[in-house]
Amino acid sequence: MKEIGFLAAPPPTDEARHMFDEDVADTGHVMNTSRLWAYRPDLVAGLFELLREAGTAAGLSFRERGVLVAACASAAGDSYCSLAWGSRLAEASDAGTAAAVLRGTDNGLTARERAMAGWVRKVAGSPHATAGEDVQELRDAGWDDPEIFAITVFAALRIAFSTVNGALGARPDAAFRATAPPAVLDAVTYGRPIEDEPSKLT
Repeated sequence: MKEIGFLAAPPPTDEARHMFDEDVADTGHVMNTSRLWAYRPDLVAGLFELLREAGTAAGLSFRERGVLVAACASAAGDSYCSLAWGSRLAEASDAGTAAAVLRGTDNGLTARERAMAGWVRKVAGSPHATAGEDVQELRDAGWDDPEIFAITVFAALRIAFSTVNGALGARPDAAFRATAPPAVLDAVTYGRPIEDEPSKLT
């Protein structure tokens, strides 16, 4: 049976087919993460609904969401989400800014974005080592406490998503070789390698 990561491909269901159809409409291909989460489309739908709620509570713009996910994913060593959201951040800003966030230098970010990026890297890398001073840096940059809570929840949920994908061997889609900006591709030197060939459902 065809594998997805380290697991056998799950049996097709109407819910999985709907998820695949959404991928094709959005990206032109079925993403490996969707093929993996086809085991439980309801769980990934619930996870992403929580992410939407947290993003709304934090008042995140699309660009800020891109900064958050790119910073969080790169700190966690997640090549898949780094390529996906690095590319989206490049669209919302430019490829150089996206590559800088992925590398942790944050060139091109506002003070507010820089504080958020620094915080979510700490959440991803060493959450038990944070201190009140770290939270104060977010306040000083303009984030209020409810927004800081929502940002932290958003980052933690993204880490959960990345953990499942990474642990079960989902590799970044081969399509990233053509769709991700060269600067983003060059910045993602960690995590699982991009697939050599496009994955197939059968």
